[in-house]
Amino acid sequence: MSTGQQIYQTGVTLAIAVAVPAGAVFYFRRVRVPRPPVGTFNGRDILVMMGFVLALPFVYLALPGWALPAVLALVFSGGLTVGYQPVVDRTPVRWAIILSLLAVDLAGHQLLGSDSPVYWIANSVVVGMIVVSATNLNVQGGMRLRHIAWFVLALAVYDLTFATVIPLTQKLAEAIQGYPFAPSAGLRVGGYSAVIGMGDLLAYALYSTASYKAYGRSGLRLAIVLVAVFGAILPTLAPPVIDAVTGHRPELIPAQVLFGPAAFVGYLALRRRGPERRMVELPPLPAAPVPAAA
Repeated sequence: MSTGQQIYQTGVTLAIAVAVPAGAVFYFRRVRVPRPPVGTFNGRDILVMMGFVLALPFVYLALPGWALPAVLALVFSGGLTVGYQPVVDRTPVRWAIILSLLAVDLAGHQLLGSDSPVYWIANSVVVGMIVVSATNLNVQGGMRLRHIAWFVLALAVYDLTFATVIPLTQKLAEAIQGYPFAPSAGLRVGGYSAVIGMGDLLAYALYSTASYKAYGRSGLRLAIVLVAVFGAILPTLAPPVIDAVTGHRPELIPAQVLFGPAAFVGYLALRRRGPERRMVELPPLPAAPVPAAA
C-alpha cells in the first residue's frame, strides 16, 4: 500500500468513525424515543447481545447469495422505520423516505457497480442512519455505559478469536463483498479504498452516546478521543508499522481488539467521577415552538 493510499484510508476511516457517533449524540440531544417496557438492562442482556453477535456471521455465511441482499434490505428498513418514527411520525411519509434511500443504494450498486463512489456514499448514509437509530433505542432504552464497556471488551476477545484462531472475520468480509446493502460504510475512489464495519460503528456510537448520557460533555470528549485514536487511527496504521518491523503484514487487525480495552479503561476513569446519570436525571428537551396563528 502506497503512502497516499494509507493516508486516504486513515483519513476516511477517522472521518466516518467520528461522524457517526457525533450523529448519534446529536439525535440523543434532540429526540426522545419511546422507552420499551422491558425493565432495566443487566448482565443477561449483555449475554443475549453477545449471542446475537456470535450467531449473525454464521447466518450471513449460511444464506445463499441471492437471499443475503434481501435479508439486509429488510434489516435496514426495519431499523430505519423504528428509529425515525419520532422524527417523521407520518408512516406513509417515513416509508417513502426509507424506500427512496434504499432505492438509491440499490440503484447505485446495480447500475454503477460495487466500487462506485455513488453506491458507497448512499450505503454509508443508510448504515450511519441505522447505527444512529439503534444506538438511541438502546441508550435511551436504559443501556448504561457500564454495560457497553463490558460489551466492547467482550467484542475485543470475540474479534481477536475469530480473526486469528478461527478465521471467520475474513470469510465474512469476503462473503458480503459485491452485494448491495453491505453492512459497512466507507468510500472507494479509483484504487483508494476505506471501509469500516457497521458493528464497529455501532460500538463507537453506543460508547460515545452512553458516555455523554452518563457524564456529559467531559464523558463525550474522552469517548471521541478513544474512538479516533483506538477505533480509527491505530487500526489503520498498525498493519504497515508491523510490516516495517517484522516484514510480515497482517491481513486484518480488528478495530475492537484495540478499542475494546481502551474503552473499558476509559469507563473505569469516568466511573471515578461518580455514578452515571440516568435518563430521568437529564434535563428535558426544549419544547418545539408553536406556530403563530395567521
